[in-house]
Amino acid sequence: MMARRDTLVGFDDLMRDFERLGKVPQTVATQSARAGGRIALKAAKALAPVDTGELRDGIILKRERSRTKGKAVYDVMMDPAKNDIFVKTTKDGKRYYYPASQEYGFLTVDGRYVPGYAYLRRAIDNNAEQIERKILEVAGREVDKALRKSQARR
Repeated sequence: MMARRDTLVGFDDLMRDFERLGKVPQTVATQSARAGGRIALKAAKALAPVDTGELRDGIILKRERSRTKGKAVYDVMMDPAKNDIFVKTTKDGKRYYYPASQEYGFLTVDGRYVPGYAYLRRAIDNNAEQIERKILEVAGREVDKALRKSQARR
Protein backbone atom coordinates (compact mmCIF):
# COMPACT_ATOMS: atom_id res chain seq x y z
CA MET A 1 0.00 0.00 0.00
CA MET A 2 1.64 3.19 -1.17
CA ALA A 3 0.80 6.56 0.27
CA ARG A 4 -0.36 9.25 -2.10
CA ARG A 5 2.20 11.87 -3.04
CA ASP A 6 0.35 14.67 -1.27
CA THR A 7 0.23 12.74 2.02
CA LEU A 8 3.98 12.19 2.29
CA VAL A 9 5.38 14.75 4.70
CA GLY A 10 8.47 16.40 3.28
CA PHE A 11 7.96 15.20 -0.30
CA ASP A 12 7.39 18.71 -1.71
CA ASP A 13 10.49 20.06 0.06
CA LEU A 14 12.54 17.18 -1.32
CA MET A 15 11.28 17.80 -4.87
CA ARG A 16 12.11 21.51 -4.53
CA ASP A 17 15.66 20.58 -3.43
CA PHE A 18 15.98 18.19 -6.39
CA GLU A 19 15.05 21.03 -8.73
CA ARG A 20 17.67 23.32 -7.14
CA LEU A 21 20.28 20.58 -7.35
CA GLY A 22 19.55 19.75 -10.98
CA LYS A 23 19.80 16.00 -11.38
CA VAL A 24 19.44 13.44 -8.62
CA PRO A 25 22.91 12.24 -7.64
CA GLN A 26 23.16 8.46 -7.89
CA THR A 27 24.45 8.20 -4.34
CA VAL A 28 21.24 9.80 -3.03
CA ALA A 29 19.09 7.26 -4.82
CA THR A 30 21.30 4.36 -3.78
CA GLN A 31 21.57 5.28 -0.12
CA SER A 32 17.89 6.07 0.33
CA ALA A 33 16.74 2.92 -1.47
CA ARG A 34 19.16 0.79 0.57
CA ALA A 35 17.92 2.36 3.83
CA GLY A 36 14.32 1.48 2.97
CA GLY A 37 15.36 -2.00 1.84
CA ARG A 38 17.09 -2.68 5.14
CA ILE A 39 13.81 -2.16 6.99
CA ALA A 40 12.08 -4.71 4.74
CA LEU A 41 15.02 -7.13 5.07
CA LYS A 42 14.96 -6.98 8.85
CA ALA A 43 11.19 -7.50 8.92
CA ALA A 44 11.36 -10.43 6.46
CA LYS A 45 13.99 -12.17 8.57
CA ALA A 46 11.88 -11.63 11.70
CA LEU A 47 8.72 -12.99 10.04
CA ALA A 48 10.34 -15.98 8.30
CA PRO A 49 9.41 -19.38 9.71
CA VAL A 50 12.34 -20.95 11.53
CA ASP A 51 13.02 -24.68 11.54
CA THR A 52 16.73 -24.92 10.83
CA GLY A 53 17.29 -21.19 10.28
CA GLU A 54 18.40 -21.67 6.66
CA LEU A 55 15.33 -19.89 5.29
CA ARG A 56 15.84 -16.86 7.51
CA ASP A 57 19.59 -16.78 6.81
CA GLY A 58 18.97 -17.08 3.07
CA ILE A 59 17.08 -13.78 2.80
CA ILE A 60 19.30 -11.09 1.30
CA LEU A 61 19.10 -7.52 0.02
CA LYS A 62 20.29 -7.21 -3.58
CA ARG A 63 20.38 -4.16 -5.81
CA GLU A 64 18.70 -4.42 -9.20
CA ARG A 65 20.64 -3.27 -12.21
CA SER A 66 19.27 -0.12 -13.76
CA ARG A 67 20.25 1.88 -16.81
CA THR A 68 18.35 4.90 -15.54
CA LYS A 69 20.49 7.44 -13.71
CA GLY A 70 19.10 8.57 -10.38
CA LYS A 71 17.18 5.33 -9.86
CA ALA A 72 17.98 2.58 -7.40
CA VAL A 73 15.89 -0.45 -6.51
CA TYR A 74 16.71 -3.10 -3.93
CA ASP A 75 15.10 -6.53 -3.79
CA VAL A 76 14.54 -8.52 -0.64
CA MET A 77 15.04 -11.99 -2.06
CA MET A 78 16.34 -15.47 -1.43
CA ASP A 79 20.08 -15.91 -1.94
CA PRO A 80 20.62 -17.75 -5.27
CA ALA A 81 23.87 -19.15 -3.88
CA LYS A 82 21.77 -21.23 -1.47
CA ASN A 83 19.58 -22.87 -4.12
CA ASP A 84 21.16 -26.23 -3.35
CA ILE A 85 19.61 -25.94 0.13
CA PHE A 86 16.25 -24.56 -1.02
CA VAL A 87 15.43 -26.82 -3.98
CA LYS A 88 13.83 -29.97 -2.58
CA THR A 89 12.67 -33.16 -4.29
CA THR A 90 9.62 -35.18 -3.33
CA LYS A 91 9.58 -38.99 -3.18
CA ASP A 92 8.01 -39.18 -6.64
CA GLY A 93 10.78 -36.99 -8.13
CA LYS A 94 9.01 -33.64 -8.35
CA ARG A 95 11.13 -30.62 -7.52
CA TYR A 96 9.88 -27.69 -5.49
CA TYR A 97 11.35 -24.50 -4.14
CA TYR A 98 11.09 -24.51 -0.35
CA PRO A 99 10.97 -20.69 0.18
CA ALA A 100 8.08 -20.41 -2.29
CA SER A 101 6.13 -23.15 -0.53
CA GLN A 102 6.58 -21.33 2.78
CA GLU A 103 5.60 -17.96 1.27
CA TYR A 104 2.56 -19.04 -0.80
CA GLY A 105 1.51 -22.36 0.71
CA PHE A 106 1.39 -25.87 -0.72
CA LEU A 107 -0.76 -28.94 -1.26
CA THR A 108 -0.15 -32.02 0.84
CA VAL A 109 -0.14 -35.56 -0.54
CA ASP A 110 -3.79 -36.06 0.44
CA GLY A 111 -4.80 -32.84 -1.39
CA ARG A 112 -5.14 -30.60 1.64
CA TYR A 113 -3.95 -26.99 1.22
CA VAL A 114 -1.50 -25.63 3.80
CA PRO A 115 -1.49 -21.82 3.66
CA GLY A 116 1.82 -19.98 3.40
CA TYR A 117 3.27 -17.57 5.91
CA ALA A 118 3.53 -14.67 3.40
CA TYR A 119 6.59 -13.48 5.32
CA LEU A 120 8.09 -11.56 2.38
CA ARG A 121 4.80 -9.89 1.43
CA ARG A 122 4.01 -8.94 5.04
CA ALA A 123 7.51 -7.52 5.50
CA ILE A 124 6.69 -4.92 2.84
CA ASP A 125 2.98 -4.41 3.53
CA ASN A 126 3.32 -4.04 7.29
CA ASN A 127 6.18 -1.56 7.00
CA ALA A 128 5.27 0.43 3.87
CA GLU A 129 4.86 3.78 5.65
CA GLN A 130 8.02 3.31 7.71
CA ILE A 131 9.98 2.39 4.55
CA GLU A 132 8.66 5.45 2.69
CA ARG A 133 9.52 7.74 5.61
CA LYS A 134 13.04 6.30 5.83
CA ILE A 135 13.61 6.71 2.08
CA LEU A 136 12.46 10.35 2.23
CA GLU A 137 14.51 11.03 5.37
CA VAL A 138 17.73 9.64 3.90
CA ALA A 139 17.12 11.23 0.50
CA GLY A 140 16.46 14.61 2.11
CA ARG A 141 19.57 14.36 4.25
CA GLU A 142 21.75 13.35 1.30
CA VAL A 143 20.30 16.06 -0.98
CA ASP A 144 20.96 18.68 1.70
CA LYS A 145 24.53 17.40 1.97
CA ALA A 146 24.94 17.58 -1.84
CA LEU A 147 23.47 21.11 -1.90
CA ARG A 148 25.88 22.26 0.82
CA LYS A 149 28.77 20.70 -1.08
CA SER A 150 27.76 22.40 -4.36
CA GLN A 151 27.36 25.77 -2.62
CA ALA A 152 30.78 25.40 -0.97
CA ARG A 153 32.40 24.93 -4.39
CA ARG A 154 31.02 28.27 -5.61
